[in-house]
Amino acid sequence: MRKTGRPGCRLPSADPRASMRFASLGSGSRGNATLIEAGSTLVMVDCGFSCREAERRMACLDRSPEQLSAVLVTHEHGDHVRGVPVLARKYRLPVWLTRGTHLFMQDDASLDLHFIDGHHSRGLGDLEVHPYTVPHDAREPCQFAFTDGVHRLGMLTDTGRITAHIRESLDACDALLLECNHDTDMLARGPYSSALKARVGGPLGHLSNTQAAGLLGDIDTSRLQHVVAAHLSEQNNQPQLAREALAAALDCAADWIGVAGQDTGTGWCVIA
Repeated sequence: MRKTGRPGCRLPSADPRASMRFASLGSGSRGNATLIEAGSTLVMVDCGFSCREAERRMACLDRSPEQLSAVLVTHEHGDHVRGVPVLARKYRLPVWLTRGTHLFMQDDASLDLHFIDGHHSRGLGDLEVHPYTVPHDAREPCQFAFTDGVHRLGMLTDTGRITAHIRESLDACDALLLECNHDTDMLARGPYSSALKARVGGPLGHLSNTQAAGLLGDIDTSRLQHVVAAHLSEQNNQPQLAREALAAALDCAADWIGVAGQDTGTGWCVIA
């Protein structure tokens, strides 16, 4: 059946623990953070905002850092880790990251570090966390899939190309938060230097709308309840272009595709 209308990104229902849910606090080159919740477990993936700004954005979703079980880090770039040390120390939160990411993180003194790799899953409260490796210009980057035993959420940003491992990790998800960093034509015509264009569009850079759509064509999408485009470039993309590319791959209405804005993120996306 062709999907129409916007996906159900909204505030939780009367029973906030009834299902798995996720929300972006903001996504883009100026900062990234995502909340994932299942049962009594709430985790944050990345915190590229200041601690104060992260607190403010969480409050807009009726959550606070005191409720977090852990902060998970994808890689060491500032738009993903800028606020992690202060947030983790202030609220005594464990930080999950790869050893390679740890080598390049600054200000990590006294943090409660838990090392992960891209090939082994780990339990975290009511969530099972599945890290997986991605090609990006960082020391040991990873992304995550999450399951509560019934639902599966896949996250993919900050990768320059799609690998077989990525396809396997994101197959048959109930929801996807998927990078649509740039429109290829806008990047080519845009203000970036030739070197920066080559980095962004290269095999260790960021996914274009076309690459993201191609991934959707290669995996099982029959269970999808939500698809949210993320990490859009403010200079080299437009939300409608990302929506149209993903909608064409899914044969759905463009306005069914969600977009995680840099300043607005998303509301709660409930996976029923």
